[in-house]
Amino acid sequence: MRKIYRLRLTQEERRSLESLTRSSKIAALKVIKARALLLADESAEGNGWKDPKIIEATGIKPATLTRLRQRCCEVGPMEALERKRQRSPSKRRLLDGNGEAQLIAIACSEAPDGYSKWTLQLIVDQLVALEVVEGISREAVRQALKKTNSSLG
Repeated sequence: MRKIYRLRLTQEERRSLESLTRSSKIAALKVIKARALLLADESAEGNGWKDPKIIEATGIKPATLTRLRQRCCEVGPMEALERKRQRSPSKRRLLDGNGEAQLIAIACSEAPDGYSKWTLQLIVDQLVALEVVEGISREAVRQALKKTNSSLG
C-alpha cells in the first residue's frame, strides 16, 4: 500500500519526541506513539522504517499508525500524540443545572395525594407538566437522582 502521509521531522521535533520516550512520567501509549513517529521519520536523521517493521516493534495496529501519520502531518507531532477534543458532546443533556434543581425539589417535596412517596414515573410526569423538559425517561431521572445521592425513600 502506498503511503500518502510521509513524515519528515525537524531536529527540534525529533528532540521533543526523543525526550518524551525517555520520560517515566508520560502515559505508556503516548510513549509508544512517539516511538512510532520517530521510527517512521524519513528525514536525514530518521530511520524511515516500513510500516510492518514499525508495527512489529511498537505493537500498535496498522490503522492507528496510519491515523497517527495523518494527524502528525496535519497538526504536528506533539499535537498528534494528544487526544483529539470532541467538537460537540455525544448527546445533549436533558437536565441542565436548573432542571436538576427542580428535579431534586420535586423529589424532596411531599408526594401527591393518593401516594405515599414519589415514584420515578410520578417525577417524570411532574417534570413534563411543569414544562422543565418536553420528555424524559425514568432512567434519566434515576441517574440524575443517583448522581446527587438523593433517595426517594
